[in-house]
Amino acid sequence: MLRRLVVFAALALAVVAAGCAVASRQSATRRPNLLVVVTDDQRWDSLGSMGDARLRTPCLDQLAQDGVRFHNAFVTTAICAASRASILTGQYEGTHGFTFGTPPLGDAPVAVSYPALLKQAGYRTGFVGKFGVSTAKGAPARMFDVFEPIGGPPAGKPGPDGALRHRCDHTGDRALAFLAGCRADQPWCLSVSFHEPHAEDGDPRQYVWPSAFDQLYEGVDFAPPATMDPAFFAALPAFLRSSESRVRFGWRFDEPQKYQRMVRGYHRLIAAVDANVGRLRDALRQRGMADDTVIVFTSDNGYFLGERGFADKWYAYEPSIRVPLLVVDPRAPTARRGARCAAMALNVDLAPTLLDLAGVAVPPAHQGRSLRPLLAGDAPADWRRSFFYEHRFVHARIPRSEGLRTERHTYLRWIDQQPVVEELYDHVADFDQTQNLAADPAHAATLADLRAQCDAGRAVYAAAAK
Repeated sequence: MLRRLVVFAALALAVVAAGCAVASRQSATRRPNLLVVVTDDQRWDSLGSMGDARLRTPCLDQLAQDGVRFHNAFVTTAICAASRASILTGQYEGTHGFTFGTPPLGDAPVAVSYPALLKQAGYRTGFVGKFGVSTAKGAPARMFDVFEPIGGPPAGKPGPDGALRHRCDHTGDRALAFLAGCRADQPWCLSVSFHEPHAEDGDPRQYVWPSAFDQLYEGVDFAPPATMDPAFFAALPAFLRSSESRVRFGWRFDEPQKYQRMVRGYHRLIAAVDANVGRLRDALRQRGMADDTVIVFTSDNGYFLGERGFADKWYAYEPSIRVPLLVVDPRAPTARRGARCAAMALNVDLAPTLLDLAGVAVPPAHQGRSLRPLLAGDAPADWRRSFFYEHRFVHARIPRSEGLRTERHTYLRWIDQQPVVEELYDHVADFDQTQNLAADPAHAATLADLRAQCDAGRAVYAAAAK
């Protein structure tokens, strides 16, 4: 009898041990939840963690402390429609073919989008906020289980009780509602796309923030950039002096008091986003999801705050193409918390990164690369040292352009000008890009090399669309 009890006890212990081993393997291999936060028109240097102690972004600064900060993150097209399509699909504009004024995003790019592939892999997928991409009928349902696009102006949006909420807070509310519907036994991917800090183009106030931030930055003076000097603007080509960027400069930045009011408003909207990111992180902790959720924070493009006498984006200058990028993986070693990464990261890298983190095969149609090695602190020897830039949107006052940015140089050409106008900058020695070296014989070899690389980039991404 005693022997039987010993045998039964041994068997029971074996079963418990096996169960613990299975549970341990399941925990180790559990696919992470993914929270992807994208803002609109947010510059790379608009966070306190990027060095300006006046900027009040405590929740985003905490993200930076908890994860990896990419100091050289860029978009391959600086306009929301094309860039958001690139974020979804991991493809360049020349390949996915979508921007303002084009047909909807095609079925092939939709099929390789990260939400579509994650949904197929068993993730509960959701989207809340500014979608910014036109698709064929039925495409959102192939990508998202929950799809709640939130329109643009006005900034006030009705909540469930009919009372108006600022659009930023309303977006946060709907994101929280998605989290409330998630189950512990199913991984999820939620894409939250804030309209902010995009201006309200048709509103003379331009930046319409939640009233809770009315006093933020009162008494803070933001110094206009050096290239806002009228003499610098006067030396630009005529087609840039009459561009949409200059028209919008007149809406926002052409008088000293107006400049201060507008820049404060811009940063107040970022503070509103920051507060809602804090709400989302609080909800993750309260629901026991924080340890299983990777958070990615970025923007669809950068923004001119008066640089070169411009407003908005569109062009391949640093303020326009450079964006914040923070990635927090709670499963990463403690040593990676607060790490800074200098490697060049792109918006087309986000889709392959999300799939890689989820254990889903990255399709060959993706043109970015997974950032996962960089998140781990590795530096692949073949990591990119340059990228192709393009802007194909046809607009009477937004000249089309393309170019190539390397670790040291920016080559830019305006493809609708006859003859084509070229610019070349050494942004290491001249970060503000004030000295155009394209006509300098000493830089002729560099110009020829970057021109050839730009030609090759255009050919590659155009060919991939066929």
